Order: sequence, then structure tokens, then C-alpha cells
Amino acid sequence: MKHLPLIFFLLAFTPLANTAEKFEAHDRAIPVLNDGSEVTLLEFTLSTDGEKTLTGISLDTAGTTKLEDVTEIGVEHLRKAGNQWFGKTSNVNGSIMLKGEMDFPKGNHKCRVVIRTKKKANLLHRVGVQITGFQFADGSTLKVTADKNYQAQRLAYPIHRQGEFDCHTFRIPAINKANNGDLLAVYDLRYNSRKDLQEHIDIGLSVSKDGGQTWSDPRPIMDMGEYGGKSQKENGCSDPGILVDTATGEIFVSAVWTHGKPNTHQWVGKGSEPGYDIHQSSQFMVVRSKDHGLTWSKPENWTKPLKDESWHLFAPAPGNGIVMKNGILVMPSQGRDAKGFPFSNITWSKDHGKTWHVSAPARDDTSECSVAELSDGSLMLNIRDNRNRKDKSESNGRAVGVSNDLGKTWKKHSSDHGALPEPTCMASLISHDSDKHLLFFSNPHNKKSRGDMTIQMSTDDGTTWPGKNHILLDSGRGNGYSSLVIIDQQTLGILYESSVADLVFQKIPLSDFAD
Repeated sequence: MKHLPLIFFLLAFTPLANTAEKFEAHDRAIPVLNDGSEVTLLEFTLSTDGEKTLTGISLDTAGTTKLEDVTEIGVEHLRKAGNQWFGKTSNVNGSIMLKGEMDFPKGNHKCRVVIRTKKKANLLHRVGVQITGFQFADGSTLKVTADKNYQAQRLAYPIHRQGEFDCHTFRIPAINKANNGDLLAVYDLRYNSRKDLQEHIDIGLSVSKDGGQTWSDPRPIMDMGEYGGKSQKENGCSDPGILVDTATGEIFVSAVWTHGKPNTHQWVGKGSEPGYDIHQSSQFMVVRSKDHGLTWSKPENWTKPLKDESWHLFAPAPGNGIVMKNGILVMPSQGRDAKGFPFSNITWSKDHGKTWHVSAPARDDTSECSVAELSDGSLMLNIRDNRNRKDKSESNGRAVGVSNDLGKTWKKHSSDHGALPEPTCMASLISHDSDKHLLFFSNPHNKKSRGDMTIQMSTDDGTTWPGKNHILLDSGRGNGYSSLVIIDQQTLGILYESSVADLVFQKIPLSDFAD
């Protein structure tokens, strides 16, 4: 797996009599925000067998693409009595010596290295810092031999941090590229809290005109207001999907709308019920743009044309839709059947969105899914499976189905349950043709928690996902949802819920994958 392997550094030290100092770095991959904010780059423990006074810490910035990107580096001692800075510097060069004076009693002392980058630093650049040694007042030193396989961290643009733009939380990312090259990111604007429906939630949009380097401020594009005399809190829209018809340039953003039904959830009980009426069932909603996302239509209700009346729910799956090589538009979708049991499927159109057709379920007891076209023209549906809530064994993994007839029939793929572990969470799957047909998949690569956001690549239509083609982006725990986009022939983009901000965007050169 390609990530920051800061596990255990080799040590060499010159202790005083009857004392010994030890250093342990804690494995951490973290998106470094390029907005000038402080980010914890490295955590470590310095252990002493006796009282010591620390006077210097030497650091090396090997792996940093451009030193001018880094505006400040510092080290802080994390203490129960209150954290204390050992030192900071804005004079960043290849080798740095932080000078200070800090008493360390006997014991284990947790510390962190923090970094700031200049605003709008290039997202394709990296920054890295390794500790190379410590100096003490008594003249002793502790030298640290760095890991030769160390890789510097990737930069990230923070689309939103909690509380910004008068909105408590952004969640549920989806991203796609308009025909004019703009990147369009859509997401939930959760104004009051991070709570799911039913709540005051609109679908928001941010646009990048420079390949993801910078983004516009958010604006709502699907807002049901106080429809039907109900408050905003009882007219929430959530779980956006985005599809760009590359033939016409038209953009479709879908979401689920719940009217009334306070203190419910569309996936549980009577949060959504059989029927079409807005007082019964959550609704399948769409807004469209014909000018690359500049203006949007009023919300259109697609519930009655698509939903089986007996179903409790039919809704778009969050993430991105696709255009097949033959021009067919495909949206991943999901629902609850006549018994209220969840399923996953696709919704497709052969006439550029004039009419839509709903496929048979690909799998039951499943929900959020992502679709991609394989090299033979068949469709792969990669699916969140509720069985994985309890199953943490070798059979934990994404449900994967394949169809050759637009979802009339489905068969299990060889990678089904086992190849792609998950903590039961939304994920993203996209295809890309270069000299090979490639699949890219992103999710929290963890069976138990929504941590370890990872991108994987497959060169054999998803049969195998070799570890050499895994890139760990964030070893911390976030909310875990993600959406992938091909920026250009050399670059992959990802919008995801990170451990350092509600939503971040990162760019990954395709050359960073082994194949």
C-alpha cells in the first residue's frame, strides 16, 4: 500500500548513565490542507528513563516538492496539564533545527509535528517532515534513522469545515466533470447538525474551473423551501447523485426529498411508505442544467414514473452516474421493496434522459451502490451490503454484481464479498480507458470503522485489486463517503469526507499507481 509508513524508526542514541531515551513515531496518513490552516503531520512518543531537558529537535523535509509551500513547522508536547510548544519556525529548508528548553520527567511523552502550507499551494505537490534527532541539555543525543520508504503527504483543498458558510455540516459528496471541463461537486448542506433526514438539508454545489485547484463557495441548487406549508426542517433533500450526458452536455443532479415525517428516516419503518403521495413516500427528485452548472431547473419529481407503487422507497444512490460507450445514461439507484426490505439496482435512459427505465434488483439487503462499464460493455454494480455490519470475517466485503442486459438479470462477480472490505459505507467506482481499461475504487479500507480512506486500482475488470495499487489518503476516521472523477488523462480526483474537514478534494497522478 502506498502511504506514509511512519511505523517504527531505527534508533541510535548516546544516553547518560542509567538513562535511555526512545523514540516511536505513530503511523499516520493525513491530507494536508492547502488553506494555511494548521495540520498535525506526525505524532510521536519520546520516552525517558529519567529527568531530561530537551534543547533541540532536528527535522528533515525530504520528500517536500517545493519548500516554499511550507510556511511553518512546529513541535508541541501534548500534556494533560495543557499542551506546550517546544518550538516553531517559518525558516523552512532541507534540514531544520528547532531550539528550545523543555523539561521531560521520567515517562512517555506524546508530541506532534504540525505544519502550515501557503494558501492555494499546488495540490499535486507533497510535503514531508521526518525527525532525525534530539539534543538534551546534558550533551546527550538521540539519533533517529528515517524510514527509507517514507513518502511525503498529499495536499488537499478543504471544500468545507464544520460551521463554515453558515452551515453546520457538509456530507454525501458526488462529483463529475462538465463538458466544458469544469468539475462540479454536489453534497448535502446540513444546516442545523450532521443528522440525516428528516432535517433542514438542501443540495449544494461548488465548481472548480482549474482542475480542482480552487473551488467556488457553495450555493444551493435543490431547495424545497417551505413546501406544503411545512418548515424547512420538514422539507429536506439529501444523498445527491450527479450525471453528465457527454453527448448533449446536460447535467442531472438527483436526490431524495422527504416532506413532513419529522423524527423519521427514509430507510426505517414509516419514514417512507408504499404509494406515490408526498405524505406517504420519500420522493425521487432531479434538477437539470444545460449550461455546465451555471443555472438549474426547478426540482422535477420523478417518483411516479419510476417507483413501483408497492415499494416503500425508490431513490437515487449518492455518487456519480455514467454514460456508456453506446450513449446510454445510467444512474445507480436503491430502494425498499413491498416488504420494506432494501435493494440496489440501476436506472437507465437510451434517449438522453427523456424517458427512464428501472432495472431488477441486483441484490437484496443492500443500499448505496456505484456503477461502472467494464471492458466488454457489461455493467458492474458495486454495492454497500448490510450483512457487513456483523460480518467482520474473510467474507466481509462489497457485494459486486454484473449485468449484460441493463439490469434485467444480474450475476455475482468473482470479487463479490471478500475482495473489497468495508465497514458498511458508501463507496465510489469509476472506469477509465488509457492504454488499458482501468477501474478505480475508493472507500474506507477497514472492516470496523470509517477510517483509512483508500483508492485502489484494478487492471482486470475488478477481478483483483493488488496491494501495490492501493493509495492510502487518510488514516484518520471521517464519515467515509467518497466520489471519484477523471480530471484528465494523467490525473484522478477524489472528493471525500475526511478526518480533518467535512469534505476535501485531492488530486492523484495516475503515474502514482504501480501499473
